[in-house]
Amino acid sequence: MDRSLLILEFNQILEQLSTYAITRQTKISIRDLQPCINEAEVKKYLRDTTQARQLIDDVGMPPIPFMENIEEYIIKAVKGELLLPEDMEQIGMFLVAIGRLKSYLERGREKQIGLAFYSENLLSLGDLREEIERSIRNGKIDDYASATLRNIRRQLQILEDRMKEKAERILRTNQAHASESFIVNRNGRICLPIKKECRNRVPCTIVEKSSTGATLFIEPQAITQLREDYELYKLEEDNEERRILYAIMNSIAEEESALKENIRVIILLDFIFAKGKMSAEMQAIEPQINTERQIRLVAARHPMLNAAECVRLDFEIGKGVRGIIITGPNTGGKTVAIKTVALLSAMACAGLHIPCKCADIAINAQILCDIGDGQNIADNLSTFSAHIENIIEILKRVNEESLVILDELGSGTDPTEGMGIAIAILEKLRQSGALFLVTTHYPEVKEYAGKYEEIVNARMAFDRISLKPQYRLEIGEAGESCALYIAKCLGLPNEMLKRAAIEAYGDQSAQLIQELKLEEDDGGLQKVPSPTVRKQEVVKVRSEQDGGFERGDSVVVMPNGKIGIVVKAADKNGDVMVQVQKEKMLLNHKRLKLKVPANQLYPEDYDFSIIFDTIENRKARHKMGKNHQENLMIYTEDY
Repeated sequence: MDRSLLILEFNQILEQLSTYAITRQTKISIRDLQPCINEAEVKKYLRDTTQARQLIDDVGMPPIPFMENIEEYIIKAVKGELLLPEDMEQIGMFLVAIGRLKSYLERGREKQIGLAFYSENLLSLGDLREEIERSIRNGKIDDYASATLRNIRRQLQILEDRMKEKAERILRTNQAHASESFIVNRNGRICLPIKKECRNRVPCTIVEKSSTGATLFIEPQAITQLREDYELYKLEEDNEERRILYAIMNSIAEEESALKENIRVIILLDFIFAKGKMSAEMQAIEPQINTERQIRLVAARHPMLNAAECVRLDFEIGKGVRGIIITGPNTGGKTVAIKTVALLSAMACAGLHIPCKCADIAINAQILCDIGDGQNIADNLSTFSAHIENIIEILKRVNEESLVILDELGSGTDPTEGMGIAIAILEKLRQSGALFLVTTHYPEVKEYAGKYEEIVNARMAFDRISLKPQYRLEIGEAGESCALYIAKCLGLPNEMLKRAAIEAYGDQSAQLIQELKLEEDDGGLQKVPSPTVRKQEVVKVRSEQDGGFERGDSVVVMPNGKIGIVVKAADKNGDVMVQVQKEKMLLNHKRLKLKVPANQLYPEDYDFSIIFDTIENRKARHKMGKNHQENLMIYTEDY
């Protein structure tokens, strides 16, 4: 399918249409449905859809047969391949369905609906239908398929009854030799269950043994002759059944052309009625068709949107206007609006009714679209690159009979350069003579539209009081992006909006600030609790070789292995003051080995005077911390 039609989701319309079809052949053909560029054919296709809708509304749903495997059976019959009775019965049921469909169409002919006259193209083939109905029932050849077959089957029934009767009589006579009191059927023969040791008591033929070997299943000689007669009649029955099947098969082969014509007409009617069913489901109407390059839609909706909830679209282009530039907020429905115009145009030219109050659609030689992100990761294309590549291809193909749809023209790059590219593309489209619909945010593009009579601005209506988009297209008015209005509605604080207004509009921002009441204090952003990163604790690795001991470190004094606490770090000579058992001494750092660092032994702000001071000094410090103490002295050591 054409890329633009895929962008418009025309394939989804076809998928929906196929759900209304009955036959497998119709469902397959719907996949290939394309907009037509022949005016007469488009009008015929639409007329067919309208008449199908009328028949459905007036007469009800058509009884379209499934036709599963019917064509395959016809081909086999023509080749001379013998069909099974159930295959022929399906052909008979198909012919019955043809009769029902003809009756349905006849009721439409009474109302002078043109489509109903297809009933003349459907051939009932009454003789073939009656032959199949007479000969086959419930997937089997019926007794009354022929007098010969009926006589043969009657003889078979008589012989079968006689064999059973005789077998039961023999069993009663030889009850003492029997292992069971009833006759059985083994390998298609009527047998008696006889004890092994009594096998010679009854003239017979052994047919089978039980699993233990204790019982023999025998056919008495008195029954053998009757069975042989029965088998001869079975052969006659088989021959007669084959003769009947070949006769029916020849009749089917003789009606090949008529049967295939019925299939062709049913597939066509199935397709037309599928369009009618979808029209009824969508509550759609037949649009007017023109070649004057104008499109007019009244109360239209996108087929995929809920009819009860969506805002209807009024749209018109043509009569001197060839381009419409639509602006407005991102949430305002610009993209939906232009896709609706393009999709309904494609549907109309494909012979489908469209959901609106009334419409006049131009036949477009091609519909060219650039909508959506378009980013292709596999090809390493950015959004902007993907748009430009697509637009270049559109500009190569566009002509005066094209409908071009461009969404967010010039987006995805530097605003200044994007604006320039957008205007250059619009100028090329204007020169091409095509009809085009474009959405954009650039104010310069709006100004460009004002320079030419054939281009008009349009906007999506936006209610500034409720700060809500109204999804209504207003042609002839240039819109604003309304980004600040939408941002305020979504909760962006006034202080940020005020800054944004000043940056965007400079000296002209005062009116906007007043309209949005941005001077009011709205409390700003309300922060919410957030998780914080837990940093890994950095453990300082100290070198013992350079005397890197700190106050409070627990160390081992070599070589005696006593434990001490560092009172003062190493001096310039590498001597460390260590307290060992309340005695302070200077020891060279080479004699010390770190046992436990101070940061693992004490809190960060630990008062080491508790360890290193005398009790007298600690009391003196406590008193001095409260007030001045005259004649009180603290004696300190050099540490």
